[in-house]
Amino acid sequence: MSQPLRIGNASGFYGDRFTAVREMLEGGPLDVLTGDYLAELTMLILGRSRMKDPAGGYATTFLRQMEESLGLAVRHGTKIVTNAGGLNPRGLADALRALAGRLGVDVRIAHVEGDDLLGRADGLGLAASRYGRPLTANAYLGAWGIVACLRAGADIVVTGRVTDASLVVGPAAAHFGWARDDWDALAGATAAGHVLECGAQATGGNYAFFQEIYNVKAAAWRDPRRGDPHRGNPHRADSPGFPIAEIRADGSSVITKHPGTGGAVTTETVTAQLLYEIGAPAYAGPDVTTRFDTIGLRREGPDRVLISGTRGVPPPASTKVCLNHLGGHRNEMTFVLTGLDIEAKAEFAKAQLEASFGHGGRGGRPARVEWTLVGAARPDAETQGEATALLRCAVLDPDPDKVGRAFSGAVVELALAGYPGFTMTSPPGKGGPYGVYTPAFVPNEEIEHVAVLPDGTRRVIARSAFTQPPPAQGGDPSSIVNRPDGAAEDEPRSVDNRVVRVPLGWVAGARSGDKGGDANIGVWARTDAQWSWLEGFLTTERFGALLPETREHTVTRHVLPNLRAVNFVVEGLLQEGVSASTRFDPQGKALGEWLRSRHVDVPVALIPEELIPDDPIPEAVR
Repeated sequence: MSQPLRIGNASGFYGDRFTAVREMLEGGPLDVLTGDYLAELTMLILGRSRMKDPAGGYATTFLRQMEESLGLAVRHGTKIVTNAGGLNPRGLADALRALAGRLGVDVRIAHVEGDDLLGRADGLGLAASRYGRPLTANAYLGAWGIVACLRAGADIVVTGRVTDASLVVGPAAAHFGWARDDWDALAGATAAGHVLECGAQATGGNYAFFQEIYNVKAAAWRDPRRGDPHRGNPHRADSPGFPIAEIRADGSSVITKHPGTGGAVTTETVTAQLLYEIGAPAYAGPDVTTRFDTIGLRREGPDRVLISGTRGVPPPASTKVCLNHLGGHRNEMTFVLTGLDIEAKAEFAKAQLEASFGHGGRGGRPARVEWTLVGAARPDAETQGEATALLRCAVLDPDPDKVGRAFSGAVVELALAGYPGFTMTSPPGKGGPYGVYTPAFVPNEEIEHVAVLPDGTRRVIARSAFTQPPPAQGGDPSSIVNRPDGAAEDEPRSVDNRVVRVPLGWVAGARSGDKGGDANIGVWARTDAQWSWLEGFLTTERFGALLPETREHTVTRHVLPNLRAVNFVVEGLLQEGVSASTRFDPQGKALGEWLRSRHVDVPVALIPEELIPDDPIPEAVR
């Protein structure tokens, strides 16, 4: 049997830990090091960068990382595959060649292009938005351009917009010689790529049960009578290490990390990341549709989790396209409310500012004004912070003047005429432009996927000869759609007659995120018994009751029994994407923690023993 291919990750987003590339190269043996720098918002940022400098449009951070680590990668024989090329993979490849020349490093560089459809937006029907022609239009390419570059001897492969998992699938397919229709192997590598793509989120970052990994103070809701839940825990609150996938010839893999690095790799840290930013269990990509409801996880030792059994089927006949438009301009100001009468102070501030919009030549009320009251002042507080809440006002409008100093100046003018204790969190500002993200789809035959090999040869990648229609939203047998006026599922099954009202997070983990304007919240149970209860309990109806802000949106529930998990997709909750969203949490990252904090009736038998007080309140159990 051939040796596994060790693929590491050193970036989960544009702005991730700068030293991670060097840390991964120095931390232990790697065959391939990947870096994911792109997201919908990043493409918008790079699009604006390209407007100022047509030679730009790529992640310059990666170039600086290579300045200190390129020679190290070559000496270790580690190939590098990254999507840091953004909107200009050729430009980044050229810049890397110039850097290698200055450093005296002999390295073969290739790149992948063909994802940029901006020049063809009109002909492909991508320019019909109410915002006009897009600023960026990029197709999600697959792994086979990367495969061609690596098979041609490339040491570094730079791509533009490929699917995040392709950065792992490509090296694995090249190394093991997989065919285009090795569906299960491709699906297994896609699962591993999905775990790696967000970096430290697979090794304890953003993990619901973080206190089991890091030696930090117990959360406020933990009963002090149970003592220190971290006694004997050797982990400090260090930054977690970055993940590694040891890919095998059949597509299965072991997720791990370099020895001695922070964080942990467990079946639950891997589960959390598998649930991140997905929709239906049939996870459609350009190379394979991966059945997330077939993924099996098993602990293989400390910081080692096996992913196996993943099944794949052909990809859809269309390719997803990321469109970004310039939507207008936005600004925000935050009032600090302290002490008594918080709600009355908030209403007073709202009324004063709303009244000011039509005065002083301000041009009227902005097209969108959203108010959010954040937090609650604690009665008889011992610190000023505990006595404080925040009132945030976000405004959007096509006219930059209407949301610029005219808006923030109107807030400042209330300083001596407003509620008692008036203050703000920031000085007035002029705001800035925002973008609008929308997904689109084009037929696969409209995409020209090109690998530019180290010698400059251009190789067009043939599209897959095997396709199938993608499932409709809720089209999986394990999916249930609940619209605001729709019927709910059957009543949950009863596990135990005795229940105690506790936070849902005592028995379930969660991870949430964004897919454009939609939010996903993946929830998993920790034991089989908890899953038997959770699957029936957490219906779309109860989900809406626990998170009332989702009630006006279409919610789809997907069931993944193999992961002991349910995944909820909330359509439109995040409005028109992170840059345009006026929500306090525009990427939905904290929705899962809000859900876990809600109190529900849980069977006593399912509560972990260490969480039950020594003398439980009798009326809490019934």
